[in-house]
Amino acid sequence: MSTIPERLKSLRKEAKLTQADVAKFLNISESAYGYYEQGRNEISISNLKKLAKKYDVSIDYITCETDIRKPYSDKAEKDIAKRIQKFREEIENSDGLAFNGEPLSEEAKESLIESMEYIFRQTQKINKKYIPKKFRNEE
Repeated sequence: MSTIPERLKSLRKEAKLTQADVAKFLNISESAYGYYEQGRNEISISNLKKLAKKYDVSIDYITCETDIRKPYSDKAEKDIAKRIQKFREEIENSDGLAFNGEPLSEEAKESLIESMEYIFRQTQKINKKYIPKKFRNEE
């Protein structure tokens, strides 16, 4: 399994960039960027976001959470949004929702909706990992 420094170096080389090029892009010193690739310093979230966008990969890919390079497609995001909206409507229009005999508060309902969104995203990510490439609908 790759590490974050290995991923950073690999992506930089694929893009045919030098450490100086990436450091300039991130507005940091060349040595600071070099420390990222050596694993001596942790990269900030803001710099992770910038590099993910530049290399057209997900932050999850850079941080080795997944081997899927591309961020979610617009189609995938729309699908998740539709599912969440449908789930939200079902929860809001349900009478007598309870947990352990107690009616669900508005905060509990919102927490349930947020949890389901997380589950939808994780399921989609896991499912995509195990679908053979020839059957994927990647854009």
